[in-house]
Amino acid sequence: MKKLVEKINAGIADFQVNAEAQLVKGNKAAGARARKAALELMKDLKEFRKVSVEAAKK
Repeated sequence: MKKLVEKINAGIADFQVNAEAQLVKGNKAAGARARKAALELMKDLKEFRKVSVEAAKK
């Protein structure tokens, strides 16, 4: 679960960098990267939820 949390933190950082580049600099490609990072984050967060629930049952 620790690796999953690290992956989520890295994804959040990636999203923040690209979203900021889109907002501040108007970088359209960064916007696409931010949206892609958001989709990956959703998948990882769903996985975290499943793992977390299983760990709580033990």
